[in-house]
Amino acid sequence: MYLDMTYVYFVLPALLLAMWAQFRVTATFNRYNKVTTSRGLTGREAARKILDANGLQHVKIEHIGGSLTDHYDPKTNVIRLSDSVYDSNSVGAVGVAAHEAGHAVQHSEGYVPIKVRNSIVPAANIGSYLAFPLALLGIIMANDLFINAGIILFSAVVLFQLVTLPVEFNASKRAVAVLGTDGMLSRQEVHGVRKVLSAAAMTYVAAAATAIMNLVRLLVLANRNRD
Repeated sequence: MYLDMTYVYFVLPALLLAMWAQFRVTATFNRYNKVTTSRGLTGREAARKILDANGLQHVKIEHIGGSLTDHYDPKTNVIRLSDSVYDSNSVGAVGVAAHEAGHAVQHSEGYVPIKVRNSIVPAANIGSYLAFPLALLGIIMANDLFINAGIILFSAVVLFQLVTLPVEFNASKRAVAVLGTDGMLSRQEVHGVRKVLSAAAMTYVAAAATAIMNLVRLLVLANRNRD
């Protein structure tokens, strides 16, 4: 019963926030995906313009299946744009593509938060799989070594989510700035991009909140076991 209640108290509210954030970003994107850009600019074209303006002609843009599966892969220097973004000339598509181009620019400039995030990835990946099993095994066996190992590993997950916030916020800020100042979009269209990217940012806030609450739950369970 105690395990269930800690989940309800700490994790469930964060998961509800995450569900709301995902609904909001989907609804906002769908709204602005129906608004075409006045110049007919597509997501692929917008990303290409931003990359070329920053001397990143070597960064490729590829098409990937799905919806909102867009991402920048720093290992291969490739931006992958989804079905709903690649050839779409909607305000929503251009905003998403510009955001991913912002990540490529961050990487080329050596933006510190993205370098920190990349360095944490291995530990965060291990922590996401092993932290709770180790900690719960430690609680069952009354083994502080396992408990502490689980807490340390999951702390890496929390740190990754926290560092992700400035990375994502900065990429969106870059996208909005360049789309407005370079005249690719009108002022009203830039406002739509800002709406889309602000909604997307909430998903990262929710992910960070969920990770923090899971860590708090883990600490509470560990302290309860030690008492």
